[in-house]
Amino acid sequence: MKTFCGRANPTTGEMEWLEEGEDYDYHQEIARSRYADMLHDKDRNVKYYQGIRAAVSRVKERGEKAIVLDIGTGTGLLSMMAASAGADFCYAIEVFKPMAKAAVKIVEKNGFADKIKVISKHSTEVTVGPDGDMECRANILVTELFDTELIGEGALPTYEHAHKYLVQEGCEAVPHRATVYVQLVESKRMWSWNKLFPIHVEAEDGEKIIVPPPEMENCPGVPSVCDIQLNQMPSSDFTALSDVVTMFSVDFSKPVQSASTCYRVQLEPVQSGKAQIVLSWWDIDMDPSGMIQCTMAPYWVKPTAALQWRDHWMQCVYFLPNEEPVLQGEKVFLTACRDEYSVWYKLQKARGEENKADVGVESPVCRCYAHLLWNRPRFGQLNDQNRTQQYIKALRKVVNTDTVCLCISDGSLLPVLVHCLGAKQVQYFILFFRSLACSLIFFSHILFKANHLEDKIKVIEARPELLKASHFRDEKVSVLVGEPFFSTSLLPWHNLYFWYARTAVTSHLSSNVTVLPQAASLHMMIVEFQDLWRIRSPCGICEGFDVQTMDDMIKDSLNFRESKEAEPHPLWEYPCKSLSDPLEVLTFDFRQTVPQHSLSAEGSVNLLRKGRSHGAVLWMEYHLDADVSISTGLMQISNEKGNCDWNPHCKQAVYFFSSVIESETLSDPGTVTYAINFDTKTGEIAMDFKL
Repeated sequence: MKTFCGRANPTTGEMEWLEEGEDYDYHQEIARSRYADMLHDKDRNVKYYQGIRAAVSRVKERGEKAIVLDIGTGTGLLSMMAASAGADFCYAIEVFKPMAKAAVKIVEKNGFADKIKVISKHSTEVTVGPDGDMECRANILVTELFDTELIGEGALPTYEHAHKYLVQEGCEAVPHRATVYVQLVESKRMWSWNKLFPIHVEAEDGEKIIVPPPEMENCPGVPSVCDIQLNQMPSSDFTALSDVVTMFSVDFSKPVQSASTCYRVQLEPVQSGKAQIVLSWWDIDMDPSGMIQCTMAPYWVKPTAALQWRDHWMQCVYFLPNEEPVLQGEKVFLTACRDEYSVWYKLQKARGEENKADVGVESPVCRCYAHLLWNRPRFGQLNDQNRTQQYIKALRKVVNTDTVCLCISDGSLLPVLVHCLGAKQVQYFILFFRSLACSLIFFSHILFKANHLEDKIKVIEARPELLKASHFRDEKVSVLVGEPFFSTSLLPWHNLYFWYARTAVTSHLSSNVTVLPQAASLHMMIVEFQDLWRIRSPCGICEGFDVQTMDDMIKDSLNFRESKEAEPHPLWEYPCKSLSDPLEVLTFDFRQTVPQHSLSAEGSVNLLRKGRSHGAVLWMEYHLDADVSISTGLMQISNEKGNCDWNPHCKQAVYFFSSVIESETLSDPGTVTYAINFDTKTGEIAMDFKL
């Protein structure tokens, strides 16, 4: 059966209807899952196996049958560990039906069909009793329901229900407990992901300062965690203001409460500074004694320990509502509030023992709309002074008192920059059909008001093809600018929407219009990843269990479509080395309208270094003028080994080669052939590579 799916094309801006097969959503879910990453997490798997063996032994020593409940079984791996460890029976719960079917096959293939019952339901729908899904309550509870924030996947309400209805009182639990740790830090880099910094602009009539709106300065932001690979954050980018302390812990062997609550700890700053960020991570103890532990601690906490790379669990960055000055030795209180799915933090000065002021558990609400409009990398991008100066350098050449400027970008500061540089008329174009249009309009209003520009910059809400001469006071646009950036863009070339909008407004442009950027180019490079390859690598045998069925399932879903597409990744978090020189493969001339014919390129890339060709990285470069360019990808190849520095504010496109699946190693450098085609009608890029 076929179904029609509507979507706004991120590149062309057009609403389009696509005919999809009934299995499309299922294949997307499997292809983009992190099952392979989890199965490759050796530390996780070993610790779970050790904890399960120990729990089964403790139950057997009490003379009881070991009945296991495994919630969120996935491949059935943890249930097979329990059966192998001597459990009498296992109930494996998996709500995602295609995954449950795969688990049944994997369990049968490994010879545990008589010991493991796979139940394809949500755990809250499971029944217990002679005619129920489970004959009796379990006395061992095994789960892997955690995300980077620990509770973001609904672990607390799931545990709460399980203890009430599915497991015995005093049951064993694997993991036994989780402990959340925090550290207070100052970091200009990370704080730039949360607030907008003032911008200094040198104009002909003196220096001007673009200030953020006061609504942003006092805005608590949103409670969504910023999860990153903190192990890629250099120690020079932050200053620790406190020691690492325990914030709270959860004992999974006892009834769990999911209701909103707060935890409070007293900190004694080890250094004076501005408290801006709370870094957080967790450990899980697989046994009551804490001897079997799996930790997410970053490199500076346990510098002698071997770090296990994983992408399904990382570390958390939380932003305090405001930066707070702290003094070395002067105690402060840090409060963590949580609901069922998220955590947020507040800092208070300690004023003796009488300071018992309660901090409400109400979730923070963004009042400035910027935190709804921009993600964390976008904040960092707007605060990148070097990037901003490049735009100013290019704009200064073309903006004067006669300039009539039209800006096409989402949530951009370019209209304010253009005005500061002396433009007569500035129009800021907001597409009314874009999902965040209301947030864009509100934030633009408070930004312009804060800089006394309410009557200087006009916001236009319209589709580009519906613009009229009256929008420009019957004058022609002399300068068309864009970063370009659009909030709906996922892949680097999606921001080519600027080109389509430029084409649609052609009749409103003067004959000698300056378009900035004047062009863009698509670049690519062949790389070997240090670890990211694992998310696309088959597992085969995991801790002695055959999970090939899962590998085949992922491969089938990738072949359905995803294997022919690139996917976005922030490569500053995922080290890689270049195996080829960077290569420009396509160019897009914004001074001309979008052509009717496709743009294509094919050729070969010489590999310069030995290594595994895991894939190609693709990114865009925007040429503001003949002398100034902005890269959204490679910043430099930092050494002879080919280690790469990437733009930290953008996601790059990664096209994984099929050789990742086949684990081929190139013994000698060779060549990679490529064919890349940009369909100007759909705005999509198709690519193919051969080793």
